[in-house]
Amino acid sequence: QVHLVESGGGLVQPGESLRLSCVASGTFPRVYIVAWHRQAPGKERELLGHVHSKGLTEFLADSVKGRFALSRDATKNTVYLQMDDVRPEDTAVYYCQLNPGEYWGQGTVVTVSS
Repeated sequence: QVHLVESGGGLVQPGESLRLSCVASGTFPRVYIVAWHRQAPGKERELLGHVHSKGLTEFLADSVKGRFALSRDATKNTVYLQMDDVRPEDTAVYYCQLNPGEYWGQGTVVTVSS
């Protein structure tokens, strides 16, 4: 069983930065992927990118390329989502997910507003 906890969300102004954390605990598969998703009000969930347990990263969302970055601290079982130059359209609940197993965190709310 894997338990995921996101943190770091809050209210920020456009152009500012924010770093979200996803801390995993429990028993992990030998090989796994941690992904960041977000869901904005009234919209479908969007996959932003993922980090492989071997450290490879990949971004899938054009909307965040060049502004967001993924990193991983294996010693802390933590995956980070660095959000720079945030925009009002980045307002959403941000979730991390671990596969295999479809484990989800409870989400952390990011609101971008002036």
